[in-house]
Amino acid sequence: MLERHELDTFLTLAEQLHFGRTAELLHVSPARVSQTIAKLERRLGVTLFRRTSRRVELTAAGGALYAEVRPAWTAIIEAVTRTMEAGRGTTGTLRVAFVGAAAGQLLAGAAEAFGKRHPECEVVLREAQFGDVEPWLAADEADLVLSIRTPGLAQGPTLVSEMRMLAVALGHPYARRETVSLADVARTTFVEPRATLQETLTLVGAGRGVAEVGAQTRRYHPRPDVIYIPISGAPPVEWCLLWHEDRDTARVRAFSQVADELVHSSD
Repeated sequence: MLERHELDTFLTLAEQLHFGRTAELLHVSPARVSQTIAKLERRLGVTLFRRTSRRVELTAAGGALYAEVRPAWTAIIEAVTRTMEAGRGTTGTLRVAFVGAAAGQLLAGAAEAFGKRHPECEVVLREAQFGDVEPWLAADEADLVLSIRTPGLAQGPTLVSEMRMLAVALGHPYARRETVSLADVARTTFVEPRATLQETLTLVGAGRGVAEVGAQTRRYHPRPDVIYIPISGAPPVEWCLLWHEDRDTARVRAFSQVADELVHSSD
């Protein structure tokens, strides 16, 4: 495997055919260029350049190596440059997922505001389920997800803080209460985790158990067979934008800032 300085030296000398000019372009001494090429030739077992007192020429082997390496190396440099520019800038495409109707409504407004501020960046919205959040971020299927706070992921500021509520069936013993305590919740049977909220609420309505939800569920998912009761003393459900730390780009930070400004502009 060739090292980067060896590739740079070989390609530059192949194009300049002059040790002095090559050394100037690479900011090294002519002796360093000569040493690098000699070492490379020994490793490859072929002569890459013919050297005389008057000129430097590529050998057939050197010309063949240059013809294959230069396009590949240029493609690598361009790909790395595009990646760095994308990380620093706010161009390209930003894939933002959301969990639930309320999150989707919030993100629609944030995407509109972001587009006005950064018209060169397209925002693509996509609905996710709670179970999709970590897999999608891990598989790079989404750059950001608006969901409840999740340990192990980079998190933006809290965008929504809502009361925690208990979803119970219409005929449940707690259905007529105005509130339930944490002790009450601890004594109940919860439904098994499901892929979607609708599946969970269907099981709750069928009397299979209860479920903890945020207050927005009462507004966006009213059901004739389910009652939503505030849980007194419970911490609120906090919603924020989540992303992987290794994908903390300028686009991600800019969108998080716009969403935060939009939500708290009336505070």
